[in-house]
Amino acid sequence: MSLTEINHQEIIITGFHALSDSIRIRVLDLLCTRELCVCEITEILDIPQSKLSFHLKTLREANLLHSRQQGKWTYYSINLSQLVLLEKYLADFRRSIVLLPTRICEDL
Repeated sequence: MSLTEINHQEIIITGFHALSDSIRIRVLDLLCTRELCVCEITEILDIPQSKLSFHLKTLREANLLHSRQQGKWTYYSINLSQLVLLEKYLADFRRSIVLLPTRICEDL
């Protein structure tokens, strides 16, 4: 496996790991329509800022969020190109599946 393939695989793994938590999915749902600051996300989700920070860090490490600093606040928005990459992976995976007849193992 080439270095490029390994890097691509790590990007996919990190992305799907980030999507595997209900709080992170809720964060992405909130950001679908607009950019929000940490204080707004904390208030809407009714979770402590320390807990939210952990989940935002995971989403940022997966490159699923854009962030920008304005004064003392950090604002987040969705990185659509990274979601498109994960969507493309699933579409390619679905197209590559070969439907085979059911195998029956025989006693040897």
